[in-house]
Amino acid sequence: MFFDGPYIDALARGALLSVIGLFWIILLVRVVGLRSFSKMTNFDFVMTVAMGSLLAGASQSQQWTGFLQTLTSMACLFAVQYTVSRLRRWSPRLDELVQNTPVLLMKDGVILHDALRATRVAEEDLIAKLREANALELSSVRAVVLETTGNISVLHGEQVDEKLFMGVTPA
Repeated sequence: MFFDGPYIDALARGALLSVIGLFWIILLVRVVGLRSFSKMTNFDFVMTVAMGSLLAGASQSQQWTGFLQTLTSMACLFAVQYTVSRLRRWSPRLDELVQNTPVLLMKDGVILHDALRATRVAEEDLIAKLREANALELSSVRAVVLETTGNISVLHGEQVDEKLFMGVTPA
């Protein structure tokens, strides 16, 4: 039943369009660079999600014009992301608009509860990240930073270079 003409055509078309779409994305990443799928900013995250959605749409295109429109949309998104990343270097205002600010959640063994509330990070999540980072005592933790990517960095040891706090908001 599934090996009749229309089913084989649908399967073959889906497979072919998926492969072409995937190789198109790989080509665009090679041209624009690996940063295309980084998690550096909100913009980058949206870009990654949009590419996944467009690839799914490309694989299900019923007509070649729809497929080509999807490929064009992918290229345009890469171009916009590339342009915005270049412009961010020259415009601090645009950088502030696109980029999240890292926030200090803990300093010298003290949990900053106001920062946790402001960033909506649960203390339990913070403690889990401390365990993940092999922190053995709260007093040994020099700082915990909620990064622009949404990741949490744990800095522990004797001393922390002040340069590592560049751009970090002390909530």
